Amino acid sequence: MIASLIVVRRLTSLVSSVLVVMALVASVTKARAEGPEAALDQKIAVWRFDALGIENELVARLETLFRMELARLSKHPLPTRREIERAVTSEQQNCTGEERCLAAIGKKIGVDVVVTGTVGAMGSSYVLNIKAVDVATQKQIKRIESDPLRGSPDDLIEGVRVAAYRLLAPAQLHGSIQVQTDILGAEVRLDDKPIGKTPLANLGVLAKQQLGKHRLRVQAPGYDPFEDEVDVHFQKVSQVEVRMIPSKEVLGTGKLQKIERKPFYTRTWFIVGVGVAAVLVGSVIGYNAGKVDYIDCPEDPACRGE
Repeated sequence: MIASLIVVRRLTSLVSSVLVVMALVASVTKARAEGPEAALDQKIAVWRFDALGIENELVARLETLFRMELARLSKHPLPTRREIERAVTSEQQNCTGEERCLAAIGKKIGVDVVVTGTVGAMGSSYVLNIKAVDVATQKQIKRIESDPLRGSPDDLIEGVRVAAYRLLAPAQLHGSIQVQTDILGAEVRLDDKPIGKTPLANLGVLAKQQLGKHRLRVQAPGYDPFEDEVDVHFQKVSQVEVRMIPSKEVLGTGKLQKIERKPFYTRTWFIVGVGVAAVLVGSVIGYNAGKVDYIDCPEDPACRGE
């Protein structure tokens, strides 16, 4: 009988685990089925990037990356640089970024927006100064200056991609955070806003978070709260592993946070209690020491010393 109950409990636990996994997979599948964010319906062309004190070859590479990213954003294929040069006149070839000139080029190649910019050196870093011009109104839509681009090729690529989104699709400029915990029912807060309890939906992925640093807090009864600063990158998932243990240490994403616990005998309530108890004990001892016992023996000769 006992063995049968154990088997039933194990089967129930197994079924529950399978249902949880199926629910998570279904939610992830639904998120994928929704597809990417809406592409830009505008026809876009990149005129060119000019070099300011740096090698033309590097500028050409950054311009190629920028074109590729805009091509991913737009519903329509971007005209190549060769196609643009063939379409414009010799006078327009000397266009250096004036709105009227760029609008005329845009009309010539049949696009809605023309993008151009410069790449300059800032020490060991590079800065993109880019603007977009509306062909119909001949006016500037937006101008941005990228953060300094430095480091590995991956860093340069991410910087160029971020610049493209900041210029024409700032609403799509976000990343994700994935929270992985070892307990159920822990409360998760991001930037002091309640997110939910573990296990979170979509395998713990918090999608569409603004780029930059965010404050993550995970807490549960009987455990020390976990806090960490998470850096969100463009179209990337920042993973955070949270292991909560009821001790003086909290382990997080490669960090060790020590939480000091003061002994109970150093706390204010204990010190005050000991002081009050000492006063009471002293009062009792003083009272008993000063007390004189009187014996009344008027009829006993031995008591009177006779």
